Amino acid sequence: MKIPSIEEAERLIEEASRLNPGPWIEHNRTAGLCARTIAEKCDGLKPDVAYVMGLLHDIGRREGIMDMKHIYAGYLFMSSLGYDDSARICLTHSFPYKNIGAYNGQNDCSEEETEYIQNYLDMLEYNDYDRLIQLCDAISFPNGPTYVEKRLVDVVIRRGFNDLTIPKWKAFLELKEYFDEKTGSDIYTLLKV
Repeated sequence: MKIPSIEEAERLIEEASRLNPGPWIEHNRTAGLCARTIAEKCDGLKPDVAYVMGLLHDIGRREGIMDMKHIYAGYLFMSSLGYDDSARICLTHSFPYKNIGAYNGQNDCSEEETEYIQNYLDMLEYNDYDRLIQLCDAISFPNGPTYVEKRLVDVVIRRGFNDLTIPKWKAFLELKEYFDEKTGSDIYTLLKV
C-alpha cells in the first residue's frame, strides 16, 4: 500500500498541528486509534495501515480553515508525496453515501474540484479501508470514541441538514453493522464507548 510509515504519519500530523492547530488533530488521533482497534479484529485489514489512514484522513485541514475543500486539499497533498492510498482516503472518508450533495457543510470547492471529487467517487468501488475510515470518522470526537448517532447529530447541529442527510446516516449505520459483523462483536464494546 502507498501510505506513509507510522513515524512519517506522526510527523505529518505534528506539522499540520503547527500549521493549523485545532480539535481536528485530536479527532484524527481518535479516528486512527479506533481504526487500529477495529482492524485488529478483522481478517484482511492491517492495524498499522488502518491507524495511519485514520490519523491522516483530514490532513487537508493543515492548509487552514476550510469545509469540504479539506478533502480535496488532503488528496492533493498526499498524492504529491506519493501516498496514493492515503490520498484516496482523504477523498472517500466523507462519503459513505456516494453523492457529493450529501456533504454536511459548505461546498467551498471550485466547480472543477467538485466535479473531480464526484467523478472519483463514481468510478471507485470502496474497499474495507474506505469503509473503516468512514465509520471511524463518524465515531470520533477529539476526546475519544462515541456512538455514531451522537456524532451524526453533532455534525448536523454544527453544519446543517440537507435532503441527503438521512440516506447518508443510513449508510453510516450500515457501516457500523458491517464492522460489528466483521469483528464478531459490537464495536462500541471494542472501543469502550
